[in-house]
Formats: sequence, structure tokens, C-alpha cells
Amino acid sequence: MLMSDALIIISVGFLVAVNAGVAGSFMVLRKLSMIGDAISHAVLPGIIIAYLIAGQRENFFFLAGAALMGVVVTLMIEWFNKKGRLPTDASIGLSFTFLFAVGIILISAYTDSVDIDAECVLFGEIALVPFYTYTVFGYEIGTKALWDNLFILALIIVFVLAMYRPLAITSFNEEYGQSIGIRTRSIRLLLMVMVSLTTVFAFESVGAILVVAFLVIPPATALLISRRLHHMLLITVLLAFFSAVGGFFLAELIDGSIAGAMSVVSGLLFIGVVFGKKFIQGPKKILSPHQGVLK
Repeated sequence: MLMSDALIIISVGFLVAVNAGVAGSFMVLRKLSMIGDAISHAVLPGIIIAYLIAGQRENFFFLAGAALMGVVVTLMIEWFNKKGRLPTDASIGLSFTFLFAVGIILISAYTDSVDIDAECVLFGEIALVPFYTYTVFGYEIGTKALWDNLFILALIIVFVLAMYRPLAITSFNEEYGQSIGIRTRSIRLLLMVMVSLTTVFAFESVGAILVVAFLVIPPATALLISRRLHHMLLITVLLAFFSAVGGFFLAELIDGSIAGAMSVVSGLLFIGVVFGKKFIQGPKKILSPHQGVLK
């Protein structure tokens, strides 16, 4: 593999991990990690429906469909939980399995003649991203996945900086946030939209399933290391870098899936932190990540 291609693949993997990790950090703090899983699966029918309506594979339509379906699954979970009186985990499981199954049916029934297949959407293939580029006025301006994920990174940075205080307050104590006038439901829906956009841009590189690892594992690892929000976000970015670089070279060594190897390295980092804390603390009990106050 050419060095330039390797650098592109590592960069895309890093950006996907950062985007998912930062957005997923707030999900982990809200103890709603599996909603990220639900959204990553539920956006599938939104993408397919957007394609069927528009008749073309344009990012704008894919993004609109994904963002809309992210809101839909969030509302479904909330409705099943509050109106149907189902436990949160049951509401999540019911919502995302139903919508994901609808997406699979739509793929198999209506997209046989186009380049949208279930295996690509589920698992992705990051090794192929260097071959898909953007062209402007006949000139190639760079790798499509790289530009796409840079765009999402910019959106996430603006979103977090603009909404940092209400995001932090509602992530730690939604009831308190509501009592001081924060529109907690709007904040939650905006967060779901960001997770949806992050997920749809990760499809071509790591797929719907593996992006869940980046939504959950780096933030969970960072939460074990620090209980301060800004530290947690910075550590998540650092873990994303090690996951991307380490995963790439692991995949080269074993000649396996690059995206899968990145997820495995991310999991190994989590295990290393757990055992590292246990070794350092000795017989002391490892506190729950949600104990204590994050600032």
C-alpha cells in the first residue's frame, strides 16, 4: 500500500473516531450509550428512503434522511418509555431493531440495481476510501471521506463550543437543567441529529456497526481516566488517534479488516485502562465513572 494511501486511511479513521467519540461522550455521560447504537442502525431506512425519493446518491439527501431518522428514533424511544411505560433499554431495543429491519428490507427490495448494499452499509471498507475523490471544475481536490468527515468535525466543534454549558449541565443532571430554564428536549434532539450525521458519514469507511465502537469505547475509556468534561473530550481525541494508528498497523500485520482492527485497538485501550487503574489503586474499589462531579 502506498504511503499516501495509508496516511489517508489513518486520517479518515482518526476523524471518524474523533467525531463519533466527541458526540458519544455526551451520550455516555447521559447513560444513554445504546441510543447511539440505536441511531447508528436506525438511520439506515432514512438513507434508503432519501435515495428512493431523490433518485440519486447525493450527500445532502443522505444527510437529510439520516438526521430525520435520528430524530424519529429518539421520539420513538421517548414515546415508548413515557407513554408505553416500557423500560428505557426495552424502548431502545424495540425502536432500533424495528427501524433497522425496515432499512434492510428496503435495501434488498428496492436498491438491487444501484451501489447500495447491506454488507457495505453494515461493515464499510475504509481501505477503499482513497479511490473516491471530489472533483471541482475537472480538478481533484482530495478524498471524499476526508473532506466529509472534516466537515462533520467542524460542525461538531461549533456545536460543542456554542452549546457547551447546556450540554454539560443536561448531561450530568437533566432535571436541574430543566429547572433553570434550559430546553432539555431541544438539546437532546440536537445531540441526536449530530450523532446521526456522524453516523451517516462513517458508513463508507467503517459502516453502521463498527461506528458504534467509536461512539462508546473512547468516551467510556476517557471517563475512567478523568471526571472533568473538557479533560474527557481531550482524552477521547487522543484515544481516537491511537485507535486509528494502532488499528491500521494491526490490520496490516494480520491482513484483516482495518476498521475492525481500529475497533479492537480501541477496546484493548479500554481494557488496559481498567487493569491499569486496578493495579495502581490496589485493593481499593474502582469508583463508578458517574460517581463524583465532572466540571
